[in-house]
Formats: sequence, structure tokens, C-alpha cells
Amino acid sequence: MSKLDILKRDGKRAYPPRRSELTGRFWDALAEGRFTTTRCDHCQKLTFPPKSFCPHCWSKDVTWSDVPTSGTVYTKTTVHIAPAIFAHEAPYDLCIVDLDVGLRLATRLTSGDAEARVGDRVELVVLNYEDGPLFAARPVR
Repeated sequence: MSKLDILKRDGKRAYPPRRSELTGRFWDALAEGRFTTTRCDHCQKLTFPPKSFCPHCWSKDVTWSDVPTSGTVYTKTTVHIAPAIFAHEAPYDLCIVDLDVGLRLATRLTSGDAEARVGDRVELVVLNYEDGPLFAARPVR
């Protein structure tokens, strides 16, 4: 599985995610350019965010798995008037992405790229801030 592109960003994340014993593994992998989450050993379904049990069949047997990160924009919106903590970044685009592996997740679209529309193909990338990584979607060219 190929690594995600890592895009350097100046400054710190406006709202750093909470890191727990469970999610720490995800954030460490993301910093290395890998998108990893939990897969149920019983029903084989992926779950994001990572969980210690399967919400589909309730099995506690889950395994970490790196997953492909190509997908399609399900919906998107542009935020013009943002909460105070993100105001300096407005306007910015948010989207819901359907990954080809069956996960649906919310993320930002990278700025400076061609405008993505519903149905367009995207790939996840890592935004590497001074205090850690975040992921975002970037239109496939």
C-alpha cells in the first residue's frame, strides 16, 4: 500500500484532536503517511474512527489495518463564517468522502487545489503541522 503524500503546514493545528490509548496508533500511523483503522476479525467490516469493538456485529476481536485512501466526494460545503478558532482559515471547504473501501468520513478539502465537486475523485493526504498531523482530501488530477 502506498504512503500518503505529506504536505507541510506552518503553525499549529487550530483544534488538535484528542489523543487516547486507542486513537494514538491512528495518529502515529498518520504522521508516517499511513491511514490505519480497525477491522473486525469476525465480519471483516472497517470502522472509522477506530474502535475497540465492532459496531456492526459487536465483536471485540478487531485488528488494525492500513486502508487505501481513494474515494469520491459525497457532498461538500464552503464555510465562509467560521467558529472563532477557525476564523483565520475561512473560507474553507469541508466534505464527506466515500472511500472505495466502504468508509464514509468527514474532512477538509486542501486549499489551493482545483475546486472539487460532488462525484469527483479525491485522495487523502496528510497535513503535517508543527504539533502533529491531520488528514484532508485532495482532488485527483
